[in-house]
Amino acid sequence: MKTIFIVEDEALVALDLRSRLEALGYSVAGTASSGREAVMKIAETRPDLVIMDIVLQGEMDGIEVAERIRDLKVPVVFLTAYSDPETIGRARRAGAYGYLLKPYDDNSLNVTVKTALRRYEADLRVWGRSRP
Repeated sequence: MKTIFIVEDEALVALDLRSRLEALGYSVAGTASSGREAVMKIAETRPDLVIMDIVLQGEMDGIEVAERIRDLKVPVVFLTAYSDPETIGRARRAGAYGYLLKPYDDNSLNVTVKTALRRYEADLRVWGRSRP
């Protein structure tokens, strides 16, 4: 079973996302609402995928968190209400494996997660290595 870590500053959204992911057959490794907390918990839990809101509590946004955890080789899907070119460009440069717009539904969540996980597994095969 694949594990997913949720980084979301709105508790109700995080709870809804957890419920939907579990119903889709995923295990939720944990949640965080701030960038600092996310970096620590992701390093500790080493999930298969992170779903990351872009707007977070604290001084770091989700894109900065993704850049900080890059060495952990954990794929990130951004979840946000923002679809402006600047935000999408920053997410792309941070190495996003997906971009999910709020409000999301079960189908778009499932397709985005499956696509990101498959793309990451393909990247690992191409790179000829496994995750550290």
